[in-house]
Amino acid sequence: MKATERSGTGSTLPLPGAALRPVDPPPPLAPQAVGERPHQNLPLWWTLADGVAPATVQPLPSRRRMLLQLGFAALAVFALVVVGTSFAASRLAERQVLNDVAHRTNLMALAVIQPALDDALLKGDREAFDAFDTIVRERVLPNGIRRVKLWTTDGTIVYSDVPTLVGKHYELDEEQLNTLAHPRTQAEATDLDRSENEFERGDGKLLEIYRPVWTPSGHELLFEVYGEYGPVQERAFDLWRGLAGVLATSLLLLLVLMVPVIWRLLDRLDAAQHQREALLRRAVDASARERRRIAADLHDGPVQDLVGSSLAVSGAAEAERAAGRTALASTITEAASTVRASVASLRSLLVDIYPERLADAGLSTTLTDLARPLSGRGVEVDVDVDEALAARLSEVAQQLTHRVARECLRNVVRHADARHVTITLAANDEDPDHPVLLSVEDDGIGFDPDILPRLEGHFGIRVLTDLASEVGAVLRVSSFRGRGTTWQLALPVEEVR
Repeated sequence: MKATERSGTGSTLPLPGAALRPVDPPPPLAPQAVGERPHQNLPLWWTLADGVAPATVQPLPSRRRMLLQLGFAALAVFALVVVGTSFAASRLAERQVLNDVAHRTNLMALAVIQPALDDALLKGDREAFDAFDTIVRERVLPNGIRRVKLWTTDGTIVYSDVPTLVGKHYELDEEQLNTLAHPRTQAEATDLDRSENEFERGDGKLLEIYRPVWTPSGHELLFEVYGEYGPVQERAFDLWRGLAGVLATSLLLLLVLMVPVIWRLLDRLDAAQHQREALLRRAVDASARERRRIAADLHDGPVQDLVGSSLAVSGAAEAERAAGRTALASTITEAASTVRASVASLRSLLVDIYPERLADAGLSTTLTDLARPLSGRGVEVDVDVDEALAARLSEVAQQLTHRVARECLRNVVRHADARHVTITLAANDEDPDHPVLLSVEDDGIGFDPDILPRLEGHFGIRVLTDLASEVGAVLRVSSFRGRGTTWQLALPVEEVR
């Protein structure tokens, strides 16, 4: 549809020009950086809305999803509890077993080893060695001991249940020397990484316990034994089983107690969401009803009165002219014109307050209605709308199109000083995500692009930008001083209706 009108209303946009007609036709809506001027004859575009819709409010999750999430969280916590208790039980069991083994070794050293020591053992006497070895094998090794060694203070092994080690010399480490210097029983878990452990490495991790002992003549020796690590693992499992059982039971009980609480919370959240949606619908309906009431009151009251007054005044002007009083008739005619202009303004205001024809008659008719008042201001407006494309737009997108066109025409009246405006709604082949393109062009005075950053913060532009962003539309403007202004709004299509 194409209609030629002369139109205009007031404006909230403080732009010097609102819609543009460049010397060259505007290019398709393709991405172009702000400030980029690929050719001096092409307009510079300032993008206000980039077509990215804001994140929508996520709906409340379903009860099943919430319970599944709670179950997965409980499993994750249980896994962490298992790992944590395993580590804690292992460390605690190792410490307890080391304390027990150290205590038993200390008693064994005082009750068995030290009374059996003979100074002849230091000289390599065979009988002394055999006698001591018999005591070790009968009274020490059966107690979970894997290896027994006696060291001199210089690091020489004078006895071992592995005869090959006897007589060999190794450097004592710092802890062994400290144990000799400050007599005490030392116990630790060892990985058998020292050179003197070549015969124990095949046994895995062992417990190492050592303490000083003395021969009858007072020679100090280091008594060292290696115990099995199995008791540590057994004790750790027992501790873990006890701790894990208590923690798992507590966690399960907490989960059981939380389920009704979460269920109740979901009920309240669901009720609150429904209440919020109901309140929003009521607010929107109330706003629509109030706008309809105000529009109806204006139409049935002041508009009709002014129309009647206009007819009466026009009749009076004709009567005065017929009576020969032309001066008075001219004055009355001007008053009638003023009344008719007021009626036109009020009717435009009715369209702004409640554009009911937008849903009934479509965009083409409503855009023509917007353009009609400019005729009294000497502005020619061409409206060209592809009705098939307009029908594919959602209700929100049609309202946005109506609002942007209205603001642009207001801008033309206030700032552009234009003689011609073109409004088109056509296909946008360059952007498949925004297939409908609204363009509003004028041949007014335009404005310098350098002031665009300052204008971007003005209220009218912010309103248009926010409206376009809400529906994921692209909004941009181009203007040069003396070359008019162009607004382009690229709209997404939700579905074919």
